[in-house]
Amino acid sequence: MASALPKPVAAPHEEWRKVAKWKVRYTKDCIDCGLCIPACPYGVHRRAPGTLSLAVPDDFGCIGATCERSHPVGDDGALQHGYCVRQCPTNAIVIDPNPEWETLGDPRWSADLLFATWTAAETGRFPKNAGLEHRVGRSGGGFDSLRFKFKRSRFERVREPELDGLDTSLALNRRAEGPRIEIPVPWYGGGMSYGSVGLNVMLARARAAKAWRTFTSTGEGGYPRELLEYKERLITQVATGMFGVNEETIQASPIVEIKYAQGAKPGLGGHLLADKNTDVVAAMRETVAGISLFSPFPFHSVYSVEDHRKHVDWIRATNPNALVSAKVSTPADVDMVAVGCYYGGVNLIHLDGSYGGTGAAPDIAKKNIAMPIEFAIPKVHRFLQAEGIRDSVTVMASGGIRSAYDIAKAIALGADGVVLGTAELVAVNCTRCGNCEAGRGCQHGIASTDPALNALWTHDWGAQRISNLYHALRLELAEILWRLGLDSVKALRGRYDVLYHLDQVTP
Repeated sequence: MASALPKPVAAPHEEWRKVAKWKVRYTKDCIDCGLCIPACPYGVHRRAPGTLSLAVPDDFGCIGATCERSHPVGDDGALQHGYCVRQCPTNAIVIDPNPEWETLGDPRWSADLLFATWTAAETGRFPKNAGLEHRVGRSGGGFDSLRFKFKRSRFERVREPELDGLDTSLALNRRAEGPRIEIPVPWYGGGMSYGSVGLNVMLARARAAKAWRTFTSTGEGGYPRELLEYKERLITQVATGMFGVNEETIQASPIVEIKYAQGAKPGLGGHLLADKNTDVVAAMRETVAGISLFSPFPFHSVYSVEDHRKHVDWIRATNPNALVSAKVSTPADVDMVAVGCYYGGVNLIHLDGSYGGTGAAPDIAKKNIAMPIEFAIPKVHRFLQAEGIRDSVTVMASGGIRSAYDIAKAIALGADGVVLGTAELVAVNCTRCGNCEAGRGCQHGIASTDPALNALWTHDWGAQRISNLYHALRLELAEILWRLGLDSVKALRGRYDVLYHLDQVTP
């Protein structure tokens, strides 16, 4: 039940408030009458303390053209944003788009989506009336081009307690053998290695996973000792470089993931730049500090289903109680790859699409290799159904999952659940600048192992931000189910009929 899950606790971060979507200014015709103050419900207009003069407007609160009481066109054909503009007796209020806003983010992670996610990480809820588009980005493709056919209109309101009873849980093991593991939300955290991100990120993700009774992956780079406290909620990743892989880390985790390929760079191995390979990172990876580290592609011990089975058997011999996941990218024959993974004995098939990855993933690989995840999911789902094994394995999807709408779309296309990565980094103030692999790494102390940068925020704060994001995602996912007339996320799997493409006629 949702009532047993963590509740949001405010975790503010002031830096992101410095850029407003709209610029509000008063012309010389302003007479300081103050009629704009009660006209605006968002606190944009106010008097300067101790005076009768209007203070500088609080741009950040303005929702501009989306103001619920705005009228779109004035007598001269110009846009007239906001009720305050209409109330001003001297036409002294001017509201324009802020050009700085458009410089933020990228087509998939638009400025609107970044700010909405930061709001969710701070408060535990996505903003519904702040003029921010939190459901899709502006890429024009992928999940951004899919929409839901809701049974209930957007004007119908539901109270949060009504959403608590909707089932968002996910069983991770559907095979006859192995432990029964269920998580209360249909997602867990994807692999981010120590080295590519700092220890503060790993600890924040682990603490949030523990609070939500879900999991997070160590990624390809070993298992810092500080994480042992959270071992029951960690996924150990075994990747081609075998960095940090040993019996102890495999035996410590309830889930072990064999990473055959990464969707953001299929056909390429991992690469950790020399600047990030500090003494601590090198010791964990059993290598030399200060040199670049490469993971080969692929496992040179796996060229068939039989070879894959040997890897799965090796994991199970080391830890008989672990569930085994196979992480693969999305080649043209991804359906055959998925069936091979199943017959190799895995419990989970993790499909990793090309929309994910940090700023370290090369664009030429992300944009030109492998299949978009929205095509790969239904292809695998249908093939597993045809083989009669769909309900014997759990299919997870990743590669650019940003919002509850992305989660719901992936499940409607045929996945059982999703794996989150970048969204959790955005929760701790990632701005999608792409500097992950530049010099010391992320200037926000996220994708960096520099102690000075890592000290910019604590894992306590980060864990609360990620937990708040989880709360917002769960709440919105439940509302999507409610609007579709479903009582369980399981009932959403494979429901192509509730989706339509923007190229189609809108229902």
